[in-house]
Amino acid sequence: MASDSTSHTFRVWAPDAPSVTLVLGKEGSDIGQKSIPMQKVSAKHAHRAGWWHADVPGAGHGTDYGFKVENNKFKVDAPLPDPRAAWLPTSVHGPARVYDHARFAWTDRTWRGVPLAGSVLYELHIGTFTEKGTFDAAIEKLDYLVDLGVDAIELLPCNAFPGKWNWGYDGVGLYAAQESYGGPDGLKRLVDACHAKGLGVIMDVVYNHLGPDGNYLECFGPYFSTKSNSWGTSVNLDGPWSDEVRSFFIDNALMWLRDYHIDGLRLDAVHALLDTSATHILEQLADSVRNLGAQLRKPLFLIAESDLNDPKLFKAVEAGGYGLDAQWADDVHHSLHALLTGERQGYYGDFGSLAVMAKALTGGFVHDGEWSSFRKRNYGRAIPKNVPSSRLVVFLQDHDQVGNRAVGDRISATVSDGVLRVGAALLLTSPFTPMLFQGEEWGAKTPFQFFTNHNKELGEAVKKGRRGEFAEHGWNSEDIPDPQDPETFNRSKLDWTEKEKASHGSLLQWYKSLIQLRRSTPELASIDQIGQLESDFDEEARWMVLRRGEAVAVVINLAKKAQTVPVLSAEGARISKVLLASGDCEIKGAAVSIGAESAAIVRYEI
Repeated sequence: MASDSTSHTFRVWAPDAPSVTLVLGKEGSDIGQKSIPMQKVSAKHAHRAGWWHADVPGAGHGTDYGFKVENNKFKVDAPLPDPRAAWLPTSVHGPARVYDHARFAWTDRTWRGVPLAGSVLYELHIGTFTEKGTFDAAIEKLDYLVDLGVDAIELLPCNAFPGKWNWGYDGVGLYAAQESYGGPDGLKRLVDACHAKGLGVIMDVVYNHLGPDGNYLECFGPYFSTKSNSWGTSVNLDGPWSDEVRSFFIDNALMWLRDYHIDGLRLDAVHALLDTSATHILEQLADSVRNLGAQLRKPLFLIAESDLNDPKLFKAVEAGGYGLDAQWADDVHHSLHALLTGERQGYYGDFGSLAVMAKALTGGFVHDGEWSSFRKRNYGRAIPKNVPSSRLVVFLQDHDQVGNRAVGDRISATVSDGVLRVGAALLLTSPFTPMLFQGEEWGAKTPFQFFTNHNKELGEAVKKGRRGEFAEHGWNSEDIPDPQDPETFNRSKLDWTEKEKASHGSLLQWYKSLIQLRRSTPELASIDQIGQLESDFDEEARWMVLRRGEAVAVVINLAKKAQTVPVLSAEGARISKVLLASGDCEIKGAAVSIGAESAAIVRYEI
């Protein structure tokens, strides 16, 4: 039992347990295990009801421990890991280890945070971003990200999950940083290094479900309800004992922001948070995060992923919303992907035209109360005109839209270099908050596939389920990579030598130039409101013009031949300068002659 302190208080919530025993040490160690009966907090303290505690002299940082819960639901006799364990050094099955957050020597005292509005985000998966797949290895790539021009990295879930590699969305140790990535100290080193380079850090967190392997929460208390969502049983947000369950998730969010100095959180699939409370869990969470931001005196933000197309998520509380800061806008992705690739299967069926692309870029949601052929009903609600466009996070690629394809192929495997550049231009000159997916900027050819390192039984079930799901969508099930095969994980690692090749390096320079232009051009950097962007297009000729502000236009030509595109119609208007172009572009008064499958950003005068 390692310790740097004179005493440590162990606590756990188990409201229905007849008794709880603290077990110090681990089986097979030199000092063996020591059992200590825990005391239940007096019932007169209603806000602490159901909590057990034990003060242990000599325990502290580095002490291994677990809890034996009498009459637990799964009849587990062995010590269970702490649901709030900050350190799970061996696996999600325990034992937990005491971790003292105060021991880490932060160097970012002058860091004042990064605002979401105006930022360019970069989504990455620690395990595949580098060959080593660790927090420390990611630090070695930060200079590259700074040179690229992004403002913040967004990490796929880094809390403890079963096995050594995983996307992270079936994690179970919500309070612990994944040990195979580098554990809690490793994550802090990455965040500290990011802040030293001027980069913010966003953490992806999953509160709508937990994975089945290592999920012992029900042994402790009623963390789950009788309601079901897409992943099975929903968490208990509005039933008996739900106050403590809500606190479990809100405290977790505050821990990442406070103790790990994370700048913002991306909340996975919030439509699966089934809550009938008068104050929804998301509103309560947003309020808690605002208060912490005021205390820390830096901006902290919450970004939701939602399938509902409901602006209530990011509308202000006083306007009847939940007060979150932003939402991923899948409709913009679907519009881009279907337009550039020509794919129309599944949920891409309502997308693909220039008219739909214009609607997505202007209003954010395509399904805004209109018919969805995929859902077979009217869907969504329009975003009010006074909402800042920066509250929508948009992308051409992300982990879901690549990884949930049958073979995890990127858009770079489907379209030409010219079309890739058009997609990048539409993304990075949009009025929204753009996000890149690791390697997108150089047209990475490595796939991002679905991979797991589960136990044999669960792994086989996931393999069969995934192949069955894709078979229903017309894919050959034999083409689906085995998630459990280590090569599926290894194939998904970025090949950093690619960006040194001429074709990849040229695309990378295009992304850098677009980001720099976005920064240096006031019209592109401005925080517009929904509906301010103006557009013209010709569906048959395959060109589109998007006007940002009163002096800058984005011109795209998706045709396989050069053509002259009318940019302005006002009498006396003229184009004064080509700010950036991916191909040939010549000014012709109020029009431009633009090369095949290319984009240009121009300045004009009226």
